[in-house]
Amino acid sequence: MIKVTRLDGEVFVLNADLIQFVEARPDTFVTLTTGQRIVVAETIDEVLRRAVAYQQAKHLIPAPSVSKRTS
Repeated sequence: MIKVTRLDGEVFVLNADLIQFVEARPDTFVTLTTGQRIVVAETIDEVLRRAVAYQQAKHLIPAPSVSKRTS
């Protein structure tokens, strides 16, 4: 689940598992697998960042590994 904002400022929680695609027209439209379209205030990049973070939190996408140098 990710928090997003309607154009009127109302914050709501969106099930990121239902996102089919996101478009900029120039407002950001989120189309769900159900066919429902939602306009949000966040940019495509922000919706993507939140959706990826959500999937990482679910452990569906591994977090980027950080290589450590040894001296």
